[in-house]
Order: sequence, then C-alpha cells, then structure tokens
Amino acid sequence: MLSSETLAAIDKEIAKYPPEQRRSAVMSALRLAQVEKGWLSDETMAFVAQYLDMPPIAVREVATFYNMYELAPVGRYKITVCTNLSCSLSGALDIVEHLKKRLNIEVGQTTADGKFTLRAAECMGACGDAPLCTINNHRMEGFLTPETIDRLLSELE
Repeated sequence: MLSSETLAAIDKEIAKYPPEQRRSAVMSALRLAQVEKGWLSDETMAFVAQYLDMPPIAVREVATFYNMYELAPVGRYKITVCTNLSCSLSGALDIVEHLKKRLNIEVGQTTADGKFTLRAAECMGACGDAPLCTINNHRMEGFLTPETIDRLLSELE
C-alpha cells in the first residue's frame, strides 16, 4: 500500500518510541503517507492503522482532528492562508481575496487544472510574520503582499 521508502521513514518514526508505544507515531505516519499519496483515503488510513497496530477509528480520529491532513484529493500545491486575528489585522483577508481572483477559485476549492487548492486556517503560530501561508504544510511564507503572492504563484507554476 505504501512504498518501501515511506515504510522505512515510518519505521524511523516508530523507533523514537518504546516498542509498546508504536501508536505514538500515528501523526508522523499519516504525514508521510499523505506526502506519498497526496491525501489520506480510507484505504490508506486503514493501512496505517494496521501497520501501527491500532484501531482504524483511532487513526481516523487523528486525521479528522488536524487540518493538515486531507481526506479528499487536493491540488498539487495546497496554499493555506492564516486568517486568525493577527494575520487578519495584517492583511490576510486581502491576501485571500487576491488568491481567489488570481486562481479563479473560492476557499476550499481546487483549480480546474488540479494545480492549486486554496484553504484558510486558524493560527499557525508565527504572528510576527503576519500575514502568512503554508504551501503543502511544509513551507511557510510570511509578510505576504499581493506582489509576493504573485511571485510565489509564478514560482509554483
């Protein structure tokens, strides 16, 4: 179900915990599975549950609680803009509007070519860099302006 490379990476995460606590690697295992698959299908979550020797519902509870996990396909680049208070006061809502116009989609949608998904999220814990966004949960960009967004989109295209 997952590649040998992903399973080896999950095994490294499992090794960080005592053998009887292998379930503690569930968040890392889901992250790694999502990197490989692009999103977490029911089948992928069931595989992770079996691999970690935990109930499938427990894996699903983790995947549905945190907003970094995708339970449906998303674009190649998921742009998530922080819209919490600090970012909103620093122009995040204008950034969201700019992205909506540039990508011709609404928050929660994916472009027709499948390249970009736009999301809004609560605090990302970097208020000093407001407004900010993440790309695919792994890259954070701060001090956003319409110009920096345009450069970012050009880079990703």
